[in-house]
Formats: sequence, structure tokens, C-alpha cells
Amino acid sequence: MKSFKAGNMVNQGSYSSFQPSMINRKWVIDDMELLSLLSEADQWLGRLDTFSNFVPNIDLFIQMHITKEATYSSKIEGTRTIVDDMVLEEEDMPIAKRDDWQEVQNYITAMNAGMGLFENLPFSSRIITEIRKILLQGVRGKNKQPGEYRTSQNWIGGANIKQASFIPPVYHSVPNFMSDLEKFIHNDSIHIPELIRIGIVHYQFETIHPFLDGNGRTGRIMIPLYLISKGIIKKPILYLSHFLESNRSKYYQSLTDVRTKNSIQFWLKFFLQGIVESARDGVETFEKILNLHEKTRNKTLTRKDTAKLQIITDQLYIKPMITAQKVIEITGVSRPTAYRLIETLVELDILIEKEIRQRRKTYYFEEYLQLFR
Repeated sequence: MKSFKAGNMVNQGSYSSFQPSMINRKWVIDDMELLSLLSEADQWLGRLDTFSNFVPNIDLFIQMHITKEATYSSKIEGTRTIVDDMVLEEEDMPIAKRDDWQEVQNYITAMNAGMGLFENLPFSSRIITEIRKILLQGVRGKNKQPGEYRTSQNWIGGANIKQASFIPPVYHSVPNFMSDLEKFIHNDSIHIPELIRIGIVHYQFETIHPFLDGNGRTGRIMIPLYLISKGIIKKPILYLSHFLESNRSKYYQSLTDVRTKNSIQFWLKFFLQGIVESARDGVETFEKILNLHEKTRNKTLTRKDTAKLQIITDQLYIKPMITAQKVIEITGVSRPTAYRLIETLVELDILIEKEIRQRRKTYYFEEYLQLFR
């Protein structure tokens, strides 16, 4: 890695684009600090993945993790949503924020779709393009060749290409670079730790910038999906985008420094530090969730409608907001009974009431939602 050359600038006439080096080759790691971080990241990911094996009904608790990842990944791109917004229905969102709301919903859909595609396909360009297509459905960039690699030049920063802070490779070289990236992903003769491999893949993908729009979101969603495809984690419970959004300037600068200073090691150390902090946060969150789950379950055991109350609280772990109509749908009770069950949960300090619209009362599982803010 010390001899790594990121690529070179190529004169295209009125501008110069960056042509990266191919990555499907042997890599030698001889940096002890990097190896130490790798070991720490592996340990924390192992602890985090343990919850996938031993937590009953783990899928109950996954949706809010995906929602948080989606919210922060989209926030890096400039959306104005917060986690609280994402538990609302579209009609409850202010009109000015509905496009941002939809971008985050698309990310959630893309994450779930990506995991489904792994049942029949390896991690591949086909999955990458399909994910990107879902990410842009009905939002900004929807007309910019969804599901296809770009066929024109793009750039990052600046109102025009002459003011750009970075110009990716010319469009006709994109298929070759993406083919090289895919070969690197599946090249078993290259003996390299998977966390290092996906760190290199993320850098290379963002440098190729293969799409006209949605490259950042696509590149970030590839990280947990890749780890799932390799069996490193079993569920999408690593939300790295929170770390990247919190360190946005350093994130972009680290990628830039690889291109301008060949400092791939510095980028990988930053990336692994993100894995460590994100996995540690995930472990702490799951521990808090399990404690909260036990506490709320014990509260409902004191009431005669325990079974129905627990059906409602299980639903709240998927989406920590509920209405009387939703209670009717999941329990089959009458409307008066639904309100009585809700009032019981309010009395138990599990739900709090918030009026989103005048004609509909909405109730939040505030203590759970707070864990993801």
C-alpha cells in the first residue's frame, strides 16, 4: 500500500478528468496501526452480529436501524429529514419535506430489496444498478439514466465543470472500471481482509462515480449489503452513515487525499475507525433496546389485556408511532377497545400522545425513538 498510485489526471480538451488505477491486483498490508484498527473493527462487528443470533425476534428491531442508516445517508446528500419524520406517513409530512421523506423511504426499500436479491445473485454490478434505480424512484435524479451507467461526463462541486472540485473518469471508461471493481470483489486469489476490501471498493466506487446521480447513497448502502453478502453480519445492523455524516468534512477529505496524495492507508484507517464506532454504538443500542423490551413487557404483564398489549408493543419496535386505526388492524378489536388499549399504554408511560393532524391522534413510543436520535 505504500507504493499505491491512485491514478492520474488526463487532459480531455477543455478539462482534465481523473483516471483511477485498477484495483483488481495484489495488495500488501504492512501498517501495524491499520492492522490494529482492523482487529478492533472485527471484534466489535463480532459483538454486534451476536445479537442477530441470540435476540428473539431480531427482525422486530431491525427496521429502525435501517431507518436511521437511511436518514443519515440521505442527510449527507442534503436532505432535511430527521429520524422522527421517518415514522410518519407521507400525508402527515409538510409538503416542502415530502421529497426528502421519499428519498429516505427509497433507501429503506433499496436496503430490503438488496438483501432479497442476494438469494439469487452474488454481489454484482446488476445488484448495484438495481439498488441505484430504487434509490432514485420519484425523487431528484429520477430522469438521470436510472439503472444505467452514465453516458456523459459528470463532476463534483461547482456550478459547471470548470469550477468542479473533482472530475471523475470519462464515461466511456466507466464499464471497464466497474468490471475491474466487480472482479476485485470476487477475486479469491487476492488474500485481503473483507473490511479492507470493502473500504477499497467504496473509495474506488466514489472515484469512478459511475452514475449521473445517487453515487453517494449507492456507495454507502453497498457497505452493509457487502458485509451481509460475505456473512460478516447477518442483518443490516451496522449504520455507518451516522459516523460519516458526523464527520462529513473528514469523510470527503479522506477520499480526496487518496486521489491527490495516494494516501489509501489514511482513508482505510478513517473507514475502519468508522466501523469501530458504528459497531460500538450498535452494541450499546441493542443492549438498551433489550432492557427497554423487558421493562415494557413487564409493565404489560400487570394488565388483563396482556396479549393484545404485547401485539401493539411489538409493532412499536418496528415503527414507534401508532394510531387507533393501526391498533384495530393488528389486533382486530373495535375502535372503542383500540382507544382503551392505547390509553392503557399511555398510563403505563409507554406511549405519549401527539396530535399530528386535527382529525387524528397519533401516539409515540418516545423512549424507543430516543435511542435512534
